[in-house]
Amino acid sequence: MDTQLFFICFLTFVIHLIGTLAYSVRIAGVRTGRIAVSLALFGILMLVSRTSNSFLGPFLAKRVETHLDALASGALFADFRWLLVSASLATVAGALLIPTFQRVFCRAVLHFQAHRSIPKLILHGFFKGGLSYVRDVARMPAARNMTGFRSGHGVSGRITLLNVGATALWTVGVFAALYAGVLDPSVRVTSSKLSSIINGGATIMMAVFIDPHMSGMTDDVVEGNVTESQFRKAIVWLVGSRLAGTVAAQALLVPASLLIASVARVI
Repeated sequence: MDTQLFFICFLTFVIHLIGTLAYSVRIAGVRTGRIAVSLALFGILMLVSRTSNSFLGPFLAKRVETHLDALASGALFADFRWLLVSASLATVAGALLIPTFQRVFCRAVLHFQAHRSIPKLILHGFFKGGLSYVRDVARMPAARNMTGFRSGHGVSGRITLLNVGATALWTVGVFAALYAGVLDPSVRVTSSKLSSIINGGATIMMAVFIDPHMSGMTDDVVEGNVTESQFRKAIVWLVGSRLAGTVAAQALLVPASLLIASVARVI
C-alpha cells in the first residue's frame, strides 16, 4: 500500500467512524433528556459523514487517472477493495468507542444547551479540556450489552435490512462511479458524475425510513413506552447492520459500477 492509497483509506476510515459515532448522540439525548438538542447534533454529524464521502472523489479520480491502463486495472480493483475494508474497520472501531463517546456527547449536549453555539462547542472540545475528558471517561462495551444483542432485535427486521441496504449503497456510491470509469474509460468523466444514482437511493432510504424510526423510538423512551435498555439494543442492532452494509458493499462494487457505466453510455 503506497502513501496515496493509505491517505485515501484514512479519509474513508474517518468518514465512517464519524457516521458510526453519531449513534452515540442519540443515547446521550436519552440520558440527558435533551432530545431536540441531541437530534440537532446527530444531524450535524450525519451531515458531515454523508457529505464528506464526496470529498474522496478528487483523490480517487487522480489515482484512477494515473493508473488507467490494462495492466493497472487489477491493481485499481484491489485499491477499491481496500477502501471498503477501511469502511468496515471504521465501523468496528466506532462500535467499540460508542460507550466512551456517549459520555462525551452527554457533556457536549449539556454544553450546547448552555451556550447555544456550535463553534464554542468545538473550541471547548479541542482546547478546554475536552480531549482530557475523553481519556477520563474511556470505556469498553459492557459484556451485558453484547449478551442483550444476542437475545433479540432492538428494531424491526425491516428497518435492520433497510439500514444494511442503505449503508451498502451509500458506502459504494462514490467508489462505483469512479470504478465504472475503469471498466469503460470512454465514459469515465460522465460516470464520475453519476454517483448520485447510487447515493441518492441510500440518502432517501435513510431520511425517509431509518432516521424517522429512530426519532420515534427516542420519543418512546422519553414517554416510558420503551426502556433505555431496549433503546441501547436498537442502537447495537443498527451499528451491527451498518457493519453488515459495509461488508455487503464489497459485493455491490462491480454491479453498481456496471450500472453506472451503462447509464453513462446511454445519456
